[in-house]
Amino acid sequence: MNRRQAVILGVFSLTVLIVFSVVFMKLSDTQRLTVSFLDVGQGDAIFIETPNGTQILIDGGPNGGVLRELGKRMSFFDRSIDMILVSHPDMDHVGGLPELFDRFSVKHLLVSGVSSDNSAYEEMMNGAKKENTDIRFARRGRIVLDQEHGIFLDILFPDREVTGLETNMSSVVMKLIYRETSFLFTGDSPQAIEKYLISQDPKVLDVDVLKLGHHGSKTSNSEEFLLNTSPEYAIISAGKGNSYGHPHKEVLDLLNKDNIPYLDTMDVGTIVFESDGKSLVKK
Repeated sequence: MNRRQAVILGVFSLTVLIVFSVVFMKLSDTQRLTVSFLDVGQGDAIFIETPNGTQILIDGGPNGGVLRELGKRMSFFDRSIDMILVSHPDMDHVGGLPELFDRFSVKHLLVSGVSSDNSAYEEMMNGAKKENTDIRFARRGRIVLDQEHGIFLDILFPDREVTGLETNMSSVVMKLIYRETSFLFTGDSPQAIEKYLISQDPKVLDVDVLKLGHHGSKTSNSEEFLLNTSPEYAIISAGKGNSYGHPHKEVLDLLNKDNIPYLDTMDVGTIVFESDGKSLVKK
């Protein structure tokens, strides 16, 4: 290599280094929390990414659609997820998880503690054990997701042993908090659990974004609960033309009556919010 070639190579290497440094610094300096309500049809799947890169998936939808949606939000080379939290073991919440465990390394798995004989739940648990994933029961308390930026996940329910409960009754209810902004995820919790949570501490339920319970079913989403959560947005995760009639007209009427704006994945696809800890932006 002559001197001219060496100089050109050196300049090129320096340029690449500078560009890489700028990009890396830009990525490192981001303060945004991203919460994506994935369009997985008639089911739930919520993908969370914190500013430090921690990735959490709440539920896995009814089928492999969750992998398609994650592929749009994760790098092709990213094959790990820090935590999967299963609200309850019904098929429309766990159907996509067995295949996910085949493709991703998962550090932690949190479940309600209610077992199920549906094949997807059993396959998911077997996959987690095979990969030596840390499996725990979700119980009332705080999980630190991003200490540096002050991002926490507060489990509000279950607050007890739930073995023997009907699956929806055991749904994990959790609140994601990033400084002045917050989200509430309710699984398929029925009105009886909503009433219980209100009796425990209604102030805790006040959030910016509420994922409506049970895909907008009238068995969840009581007016009392909606008024206590007082969200800026209510999110409905449901599939077009589903046989359950979700979301139910009674719930939509309540949202309109109480002036709560709502978005439905069946109409707009995946719904993404970003928070800088002070304000919330719908992307």
